[in-house]
Amino acid sequence: MDPHSHEFWAQSNITLGTREPLTALTVRLEVRQTGGVSSTGAWRSLPEDDFTLTVGERDGFLRYTWVLKPGRTVPAGEWIFAGQYDHERGGRDATGDRYTATATTAAGARRLAVDGGFAARGAAATADTGGSG
Repeated sequence: MDPHSHEFWAQSNITLGTREPLTALTVRLEVRQTGGVSSTGAWRSLPEDDFTLTVGERDGFLRYTWVLKPGRTVPAGEWIFAGQYDHERGGRDATGDRYTATATTAAGARRLAVDGGFAARGAAATADTGGSG
């Protein structure tokens, strides 16, 4: 959970690191519906025009999915993907939230994947995939 989250609004951050350029990348954030959860936006630290973003509800989760467009490349580095949402008043427990990321290196030699969950509020500020090539 982003440290700027408060009793009515929150932001969940995924930090993705890669040591190699990527030619395919899909990042998914799933925010468990804990009451009143509705999207207020999303962003990533990579260029907006390089990704297609879809946001919708499915199976009790608010789902954000970023897909790298064909012909685009993610350079080596550390990148943030963030979903923003309203929720019912009070602290929100993020332990049921989850993320996945799948990628292909620029050389096409390796396919990478990582997934996980989020710590309870106060235990960690972000989910760090640490997945890299």
